[in-house]
Amino acid sequence: MSSNLKPGQLLARGTCRHLRDLGFACVEELVPTRGLRVDVMALGPKGEIWVVECKSSRVDFQTDQKWQGYLEWCDRYFWAVDADFDTDLLPPDSGLIIADGFDGEVIRMGQVAKLAGARRGALTRKFARHAADRLHRLRDPDVGVIFRP
Repeated sequence: MSSNLKPGQLLARGTCRHLRDLGFACVEELVPTRGLRVDVMALGPKGEIWVVECKSSRVDFQTDQKWQGYLEWCDRYFWAVDADFDTDLLPPDSGLIIADGFDGEVIRMGQVAKLAGARRGALTRKFARHAADRLHRLRDPDVGVIFRP
């Protein structure tokens, strides 16, 4: 299975596994608002929301023009990279996760920027709908052909 995954997807998988061990539920490729798609959004046991962007190379990081737009959609922001990535490229006030396709580890916590209550509620509902839709499509792959939202 892992041979079909791209490097960023492998980072996301290892990151999600680690965050699950910390009590977070994770979804990949969630769209918090038009024009943005986060690699991993994690919902913590106290309702905290973390966003993790997975970068598989220097070029991947340097060509990302949207990452600062993700900051207003989370309580903490993280980068997930592999052990060979030059972490000096990353902003020092953001969180850092070192990951591979099997696991990860939080190396540095991102700064806290608490979401407003209304945004947190809306984002939590979007998270739940995204996760339920993913599960539905997994259990019933033809649902997109039969039903259109």
